[in-house]
Amino acid sequence: MFDLDAYLTRVAMPARPTLDSIGLGRLQLAHRLAIPFEDLDVVLGRGIAIDSGSVFAKLVTARRGGYCFEHNRLFLDALAELGFAARPVLARVWIAATEVPPLTHTFALVTIDGQAWIADTGFGGSYTPVLPLADGAEATAPDGARFRLEATSRDHGEQGWMLLRDGDPMTTDGRGASGGFQPQYSFTLAEVFDADLLLGNHWTSTAPASRFTQTAIASIVLPNGFASLMGRTYRRRSGTDTASGEITDPRVYRIRMSLLFGIDLSVEDIAALKLF
Repeated sequence: MFDLDAYLTRVAMPARPTLDSIGLGRLQLAHRLAIPFEDLDVVLGRGIAIDSGSVFAKLVTARRGGYCFEHNRLFLDALAELGFAARPVLARVWIAATEVPPLTHTFALVTIDGQAWIADTGFGGSYTPVLPLADGAEATAPDGARFRLEATSRDHGEQGWMLLRDGDPMTTDGRGASGGFQPQYSFTLAEVFDADLLLGNHWTSTAPASRFTQTAIASIVLPNGFASLMGRTYRRRSGTDTASGEITDPRVYRIRMSLLFGIDLSVEDIAALKLF
């Protein structure tokens, strides 16, 4: 049984959202403002479980964060409990890619009154607003970044889609680029099974080529900005205010992780991250 009240409390939403695109957008934003994106358990060698019970225990009960396979498992469970019609989709992340990337991202495809929408609580690069699945659909994030969805050429019999972003690199995790719309991720509407999610999660959390096995990452969406901690590099933008720098003291790292991202690490955890 999914504890919807506990989830809504975790994301600081006092009432159930309406079962329309506005309610969907409000729930997604509340989720991203409250629950950080992070891969610390990957770096600490603890593994990532993506069954509903394990994800709820970590992100809601223990008040930790997670990455896309965790965030969107929790979000899909909440959507189902609320009465939305939704299913997972797998995507290829093109940010900084030099060749065709693997299917290492997942998000939700939600159908409302016959119209499909993409909703994503687990994309750590920046905040992606809810968008209708329509060629040329655009939306603007609270941080001012613009997003556009484009239909692409057919891929193995499936119509493809590309999500693009045009925004300040300071409202990303450091991989963003300036100068017009940049590819974020591509996807098709192929049916995704639990086995597909398990495979994608396994590669993402264990492969030497995965960025999550190489770097400790934490980020959080701010009401009109974004903050991230990549290794020891801290970046934050809120409105027009920006800050960045390198953390050289493990005590400062521990405090910053707790106060900004809500992640409480032990002294032993920080030592195990091998950042200092």
